Amino acid sequence: MIASATTAIAFAAIPSAIGTPSPTTPPDELVTPGFAGFAVIVILVIAVIVLIADMLRRVRRTRYRAEIDERLDAEQNQGAGTSEESAADDAEPDGPDGGAAGPSGR
Repeated sequence: MIASATTAIAFAAIPSAIGTPSPTTPPDELVTPGFAGFAVIVILVIAVIVLIADMLRRVRRTRYRAEIDERLDAEQNQGAGTSEESAADDAEPDGPDGGAAGPSGR
């Protein structure tokens, strides 16, 4: 057992006859992304364009809804102002004694 461990250590310390391979650079065809990389980039660009268009449409729709809500609120406030004035006119005394006039308004 000790002999086999000693032999393993001895062989590990002796350089092999084959040696280590010299570093080489891979061919350029293997380094470039190729068609798959191009396809992924095109898909990402299309997805980003679609998302930006959708976002702009949603922002525009939200802005238009806010403008319409403001217009409706303004119309309601104007309508409420005229109905309040007519209600105030109805509350004023019409008759000579300070009471409400009869159905004919005289």
